[in-house]
Amino acid sequence: MLGSVRDVEKAEETARAMMQPSDEMMDRVRHAFFAHGFRELSMGGLAAACGYTRRNLYNYFSNKETAFRALIQYTNAEQGRRGIEAGRALMAQNASALDVLTEVLVVRYVTVRHRLNRSPHAVEINNEAFRLCHDIMVRSASVFTNGLKSVIADLEKAGRLQMKAGTTHAQLAQMLGDGVRGINQALPPVPSASLPGRYRQMCQAILYGSATETAVTAARKTARAR
Repeated sequence: MLGSVRDVEKAEETARAMMQPSDEMMDRVRHAFFAHGFRELSMGGLAAACGYTRRNLYNYFSNKETAFRALIQYTNAEQGRRGIEAGRALMAQNASALDVLTEVLVVRYVTVRHRLNRSPHAVEINNEAFRLCHDIMVRSASVFTNGLKSVIADLEKAGRLQMKAGTTHAQLAQMLGDGVRGINQALPPVPSASLPGRYRQMCQAILYGSATETAVTAARKTARAR
């Protein structure tokens, strides 16, 4: 009997995994969490806030944690895709490497920050994302970095930038990703309206540098090498 119960539960989980929530459903789930927070919502409350029956919601999510994780996965994947597409659209218009890469990061991150900052539960949602979705965030960052690496490689092929010796496309993509995440977690927090300008400053500094090595420093390095 126990085995049959487990078989039924496994079959239900498999069926649930095969059912992909629509864009509209994920948009409703986002609105619900942003309006009510995470801790105060039950599955019944989440279903009501989304305009669905609880039974219907259970066809997609086994509990509110899986619904929240699905939201983070969906948001990261969707905004990452849109960011890369926006950058490539600018590239097709012969925009500079700085404009292209800034656009990729702005579309990827600023929309998400605008939405989150309008929620009265922004701090709680951010904390829950790190608590419940760290694995998703790591995977999403890796996928996005690979997409950014491809854009950088195509920018070099198009003659829009030239990589310096010793720096790879992957390394540059990683530096830009690390830089934007540093801005997003800055203290005090950077206002959403200021993020595009800060992203551009960071991209410019990483791409072209904001300082040069002095002759004195270079001489000292040469002396130490001897």
